[in-house]
Amino acid sequence: MEFDFLKPAKYTFFIALVLTIASIVLVFYPGPRLSIEFTGGTRLELKVANPAATTATVNDALKRFTNTPLNAMVNKMQNGNYLVRMKGIDNDIHKALLAYLKTPLGSFEQVQYTTIGPTVGETLKVRALYAILAASLGIIIYLAFAFRKIPRRYSPWKFGIVAVIALLHDVMVTAGIFTIMSYHSSFEVDTLFVTALLTILGYSVNDTIIIFDRIRDNLFVQERKETFASIANRSINQVWKRSVYTSSATLIMLFALLFMGSESIHWFVLTLILGIFFGTYSSIFIAAPFLVIWNDRKSVTS
Repeated sequence: MEFDFLKPAKYTFFIALVLTIASIVLVFYPGPRLSIEFTGGTRLELKVANPAATTATVNDALKRFTNTPLNAMVNKMQNGNYLVRMKGIDNDIHKALLAYLKTPLGSFEQVQYTTIGPTVGETLKVRALYAILAASLGIIIYLAFAFRKIPRRYSPWKFGIVAVIALLHDVMVTAGIFTIMSYHSSFEVDTLFVTALLTILGYSVNDTIIIFDRIRDNLFVQERKETFASIANRSINQVWKRSVYTSSATLIMLFALLFMGSESIHWFVLTLILGIFFGTYSSIFIAAPFLVIWNDRKSVTS
């Protein structure tokens, strides 16, 4: 007995639309906290030996540094270290700051020190946006070419455009969630996060292609008077387990990395987990039903 994956389409579309619009609003206002890779500035990671030290302790110490205003923001990381983001400082001020912090903080170790100029940060921001746009355009062109031999009454371009719409949902919702997290944790948008989003694009489109490819195959063997909606639903029933099992196996590995991997890849792995979850869901409940609506509206809305 086949499950009707198209029946809940009106509800899944509404949920997806609300989440996507909310995420777009969050990404543009207030927008996520950007790392110094995009904004320019200095980042310090400090390992403070004093167990009584807190985020407020470190923050107050930085505010009392009188050599130059630092405009510093302090977050405590999962490993107990303190991540300090501030405006760009030169080596002389950096040395003076470390010498000064020995008094209010006591014994501490500088784990990381990075400074990036604002020009470099702006260049990276633009290139990251271009990378996502180029990947989306490439997917549309590739799918249109791959599905060019479907029956003439169906447009191969629709397959590519629908796939990218689903992918943008995956990316935007993930970005929206992490925008909120950036104000309640040590997370900040950096090049590794953009890499994770591009990885999500590639992984999610793989799930979508599996379903679309089965739809294409079934179009050539469709029964007489069989609707596109019926073909699409039959195709989803034939391959959804494969998509879910593959994603589940990947998620098991990612959860292992999340709990036992390095602190440096924590946010990268968490981004992939959310993106793969939304990608698997959208391929089945958003991409395929939306393709049906575009080709056979009455079969879904009735």
